[in-house]
Amino acid sequence: MKLEQRVQSFITQHTLLEPGAKVLVALSGGADSVALLRMLIRLGYDCYAVHCNFHLRGEESDRDERFVTELCHSQGVSLEVLHFDTEAYASEHKVSIEMAARELRYREFERIRESHSLSAIAVAHHQDDAVETLLLNLIRGAGINGLTGMRVRNGHVVRPLLWLSRDEVVEYLNRLGQSYVTDSTNLTDEYARNKVRLGLIPLMEQINAAAKENIAQAAAHLADAATIYNKVIADTSLRIVTPMESGIDVDIQALLGSQAPQAQLFEVLHPYGFNSRQIADIYRSLMGESGRMFYAENYLALKDRDLLCIRLRKDTDEEPHYTLPEEGGVELPDGTHLTITRITPDASWRVPRESNVCVLDASRIKSPLIVRHPQEGDRIHPFGMKGSKLLSDMYTDLKISRIDRAKQWLLCHDTDIVWAIGTRTSELYRIGGKESELVVISFN
Repeated sequence: MKLEQRVQSFITQHTLLEPGAKVLVALSGGADSVALLRMLIRLGYDCYAVHCNFHLRGEESDRDERFVTELCHSQGVSLEVLHFDTEAYASEHKVSIEMAARELRYREFERIRESHSLSAIAVAHHQDDAVETLLLNLIRGAGINGLTGMRVRNGHVVRPLLWLSRDEVVEYLNRLGQSYVTDSTNLTDEYARNKVRLGLIPLMEQINAAAKENIAQAAAHLADAATIYNKVIADTSLRIVTPMESGIDVDIQALLGSQAPQAQLFEVLHPYGFNSRQIADIYRSLMGESGRMFYAENYLALKDRDLLCIRLRKDTDEEPHYTLPEEGGVELPDGTHLTITRITPDASWRVPRESNVCVLDASRIKSPLIVRHPQEGDRIHPFGMKGSKLLSDMYTDLKISRIDRAKQWLLCHDTDIVWAIGTRTSELYRIGGKESELVVISFN
């Protein structure tokens, strides 16, 4: 058939499969995957099929499994059936059912590909799927890379049918006299993709009957443009982005001086979970005062003087604390090492002036000393002052950024902050010179 010739030309043009290659075919039982399997067999490829039963549609899921088992038997194709508790996985990993099914199947597809030494994983996405994906990404506020449609190849995953329409796929099966099953959930508008397929695209085709073909062609043009765009973005990022321990720092002035600062900021921040609306707000904040913070699911962004700081968020409710021994040493997770010694001072002894040393009256330490990170509302009585002061205000005076404050360590006794380690000690724990035993704590 001419359709098979078109698919073979597409496979050759994009170097998707070598002639006669061993390939894993993702087989749902729907029209698209059935057409893919039949076509690859007829084109001479050595096919191995895999079917996923996600147990989401009751008897219908079992019907699909029976259908693909009979189909593969009739075609002489080996089949592996996978069973998943999709709802449990989605709940455990806090993802949608759709995302859970995707993660589960692609993880297993790769395992099977490797174990059977197969050259590729063929999936049955076609032109309609690519158009739906582009429109969904457009609605969700994607950047240029989200508007390029589906890739012909993504690692070992290949899409030989990507430039066929669904109508062509169904017509091909009709000519073969090949049956297939229909997923009833595809006929409802419960999911966003179905709303695009069943509602939005038909409206667009009322305006232009070739809407799908034109959108697919536009995606191809955008893919070419994205190649140039990504090169510029990557080159600019080298100048403006500095990798940090748990995130990045963005040089604000260098960003604002780039060719397209808003687009550059979008591409820098989007991988950290910030959406397009948040990124627009962050961009506007760059010309304002320091201190504004923005939160994605796992990261925060802080406008701090000349830098935009992106850091991994921490759950303060689970912030650990570390109990110090009466004497000896302890190493904290970031590599900070504390040494605790007890001494009996003589007349020649002098209080150390180094910022990395704290001296306490041993008789006043009635409970274990602990070390922790700052928390909201912490107060300290700075050495030489009569009253207390918010720790955050003290850090502001010392020009310690909000990002760096979270890394600071505090030495505490009961509810008192004894020492903001490396910066200020507490007036409440000043020694008077007549103590019989001292606790000396140093850090590096």
